[in-house]
Amino acid sequence: MKTIAVVIASLIGFSGAAHAADATAPVQEIMDATKRNWADNNSDWTDIFDASRLDRLYSKDFVARYQAAAQFPAVDDDGISPFDYDVIVNGQDACPLEDLTMAAAPPVNGMTEVTVRFRKSACSEAPDAKDYTTVRFAVVEEAGQPVIDDIVSENIETQAHDSLKATMALIAKGQ
Repeated sequence: MKTIAVVIASLIGFSGAAHAADATAPVQEIMDATKRNWADNNSDWTDIFDASRLDRLYSKDFVARYQAAAQFPAVDDDGISPFDYDVIVNGQDACPLEDLTMAAAPPVNGMTEVTVRFRKSACSEAPDAKDYTTVRFAVVEEAGQPVIDDIVSENIETQAHDSLKATMALIAKGQ
């Protein structure tokens, strides 16, 4: 009887760990693309919001907000993106990303928060060059797959947490 309880407890613990690992999959793909974008030898920019990624990696609500915001493209080369900055590094300039870590919290009310930390300015001489940037991804499950429902970055200047979904809603309103 004691052995059965240990096996059941192990399976429950394993399934929780598997869920947390699955929640990191869409975030890992976005972070891999972002790392490549800021690598020293990168020649082609990878759009983390291209059609194939929107369909696979983001929630339906996120996609709807992105498409509404995309009606008001920022001034950029492609004329498509509603952003004139990299939403992951939260800026227009960065160095190759360093010391990147990723951790998933236990799910709460169907949402898993995946926290990513990295140094984006390590190659610069700025006083804050060694500071870490923290980005939180809200990951939910849709159709049995983990998808990103929001991207929340820390605003260093205001100390606020900026929701990308809220930003897209403002862009869609023309603000």
